[in-house]
Amino acid sequence: MTPPSSRRPGGPGPSIPALAAPALVVLAAEPLYLLVDTAVVGHLDGVSLAGLAVGGGLLAYVAALLNFLAYGTTARAARRTGAGDRAGAVAEGVQATWLALALGVALALLFQLLAGPLTRLLAGGAGPVADAGEEWLRVASPGLPLLLVALAGNGWLRGVAELRRPMGYVLAGSGVGLVLCPLLVHPAGLGLVGSALANLAGQAVAAALFARALARELAGFGVSWRPRPAALRAQLVLGRDLLVRAAVLQLAFAAAAAVVARSSTAELGAHQVALQLWLFLALVLDAYAIAAQTLVGTALGAGRPADARHTAARVVRWGLGTGVLVAVLLLALRPVVPPLFTDDPAVLAQADVVWWFLALMQPLAGVVFALDGVLMGAGDAAYLRTVTLASALLGFLPLSLLSGWLDWGLPGVWTGLTLFIVLRLVAVGRRVRGSAWLGETVSP
Repeated sequence: MTPPSSRRPGGPGPSIPALAAPALVVLAAEPLYLLVDTAVVGHLDGVSLAGLAVGGGLLAYVAALLNFLAYGTTARAARRTGAGDRAGAVAEGVQATWLALALGVALALLFQLLAGPLTRLLAGGAGPVADAGEEWLRVASPGLPLLLVALAGNGWLRGVAELRRPMGYVLAGSGVGLVLCPLLVHPAGLGLVGSALANLAGQAVAAALFARALARELAGFGVSWRPRPAALRAQLVLGRDLLVRAAVLQLAFAAAAAVVARSSTAELGAHQVALQLWLFLALVLDAYAIAAQTLVGTALGAGRPADARHTAARVVRWGLGTGVLVAVLLLALRPVVPPLFTDDPAVLAQADVVWWFLALMQPLAGVVFALDGVLMGAGDAAYLRTVTLASALLGFLPLSLLSGWLDWGLPGVWTGLTLFIVLRLVAVGRRVRGSAWLGETVSP
């Protein structure tokens, strides 16, 4: 292994597509696994499927909120790497792993204590669905420390510009889950518990691979496993800002869904189809944000702000170009895609309305997500938190609620979502054109 002192900052780095492609695989692996898991459990009965939705939804929500373990660690590790301090970047991985273990154990215990009340709350009261969700959650929640360790591992490996290894680790874990899930659920006769056990096994494999990679790096650089309170505090501050940002996004989407649900069943069905497609496409575009994090963090760590600006310009072009391509494909496939989800004429009519919003928003979203990655790579999470909060409170939520009061329905809600993207685009674009984000430093 090359010692840190021999690594020259400012050398040629990987291209944006070379970083974005494996990042996309990692981002898509979990949703695709959940689709297979849902299909397998769906062949049991409706109660089991609903129980999976309740229990799995709780774990997915926690994972989304704690994704700062990946994104925040990437930014800090990348700046260490850019400064030629690979050992320091690995040390960021150590601290993130300790933080992941602490949070994971605490949340796993919390779910064991509150599994019943939480699933009854989501299921609308006691009954078979709540019982099924509780059963799944009690078996699967001990995997939370493993899930969060994998997030931290993704973070520091991205920070050292190694995205193929985490791609392999995540695919290995998902592969184990994909093999075990149908076997445990059906031939083994474990039902919903089999789904939870397969989930747990896949997380254990991925976490073990990330832990092994970290241990090998530590041995090569002589980095200590010891937790450092100052570094943990710094990661928690960055994590707090990203967590608030994620929570605001979840709240805004939940409020929009609640408004649409009060309009009509057809509008709610069309909203669900369009929103799930929007979230899936966001994964594609978010791969550029991950590439931007790595490249911008490395450039700033090496003291090369001009390179960071150049990366920002390049990643914006990639995000815009991909967004335009996605928009064209969505419009071209408008007669084909919605019928894959439903054959209800009323839902299809509403989907036809919302499709224009979904398609025309993609170029804007491509640029916003790219610029989000630029600012994350610079450690500018506090600004992103404030911008997301302001855009939701000033754009998305007011228009969504107004749509309910004035009976604007689905077009009103999706106009709110479009305004949310536009406000964020203006704010992050203005920030990147300035210079404040270039002065961020890595705290101890």
